[in-house]
Amino acid sequence: MTISRPIRTDGLTQQILEHGSGPLVLFIHGFPELGVSWRAQVEALGEAGFHAVAPDMRGYGGTDKPEARDAYSILDLVGDMVDLVRALGHDRCVVVGHDWGAPVAWHCALMRPDLFRAVFALSVPFQPRRPKGPPTAAMAVLAKRGGLGELYINQFQADDAHAIFDADVEAGLRKGFWAYDGATPPERQSTGFIPEGETFLSTLPDDAPLPPWMSEDHFREYVDAFTAGGFRAPFDWYRNVDRNWTLTPWLQDARIRVPAAFIVGDRDPVRHYSGPQEAGLKDWMDDLRLQAVIAGAGHWIQQERPDEVNRLLLEFLRGL
Repeated sequence: MTISRPIRTDGLTQQILEHGSGPLVLFIHGFPELGVSWRAQVEALGEAGFHAVAPDMRGYGGTDKPEARDAYSILDLVGDMVDLVRALGHDRCVVVGHDWGAPVAWHCALMRPDLFRAVFALSVPFQPRRPKGPPTAAMAVLAKRGGLGELYINQFQADDAHAIFDADVEAGLRKGFWAYDGATPPERQSTGFIPEGETFLSTLPDDAPLPPWMSEDHFREYVDAFTAGGFRAPFDWYRNVDRNWTLTPWLQDARIRVPAAFIVGDRDPVRHYSGPQEAGLKDWMDDLRLQAVIAGAGHWIQQERPDEVNRLLLEFLRGL
């Protein structure tokens, strides 16, 4: 039976969704998501003989939300997962990440291959550390060169960027899920680039409906969690992007050595700005066992296509 419970790690109380026993598989969500975003995977893997665990990540849902902006670096996020594996009584783990959770999962494998024995990422490919400077500067150059406007990640750097989401939690979440969903018409999907004078939310229609896979009850789980916890902490993940680069010169040219997999929806808007990394993924993997594109799927791939994601994930796990 799937349960939800708090668990204390070294410096944090984390709320987890959990099912099953056996080898540990850890699921890391992204923005604006929660551990329950992985419910279909936790249930399927728990029934298949794995110990499946999906935490609300630092700053989200029922997990602690440190006040300091610097508390949301990649080192903190990977450290939380290391602590969680130990608190769950395991010494090895397969890590699965989606959206922002994908970079965390990639870095778990990169930094602690002794603990994270394989990595399965969705939607966001591995992005190796580049020697040319902080990422937001490179993103700004890319956007300016293409005349595309400002990438939302750069816009999210502002101290008050989260305020528009806090002002109307329900509208912000509904628009965000709709804008990146595979069922949304191509001409109405967000590209991730924001015209001058606009915000991420102002570019999206006020009448945006929920995606077809999102029930009202499931949507209410997100609305309740973000109404209680706010968006400040989740945005602090973005505000540490450049600091992450500063903290990790020791990862320059580092490769993923453990078995790896990557899947993405062919209609995922992230591909507008991560295409080169997706195309070059094999160049940074010693053992890339699976790279797949799911036809018709958008960004929320594990919820849009749960059966297909579960099938690919179980094939990967059983081949380890």
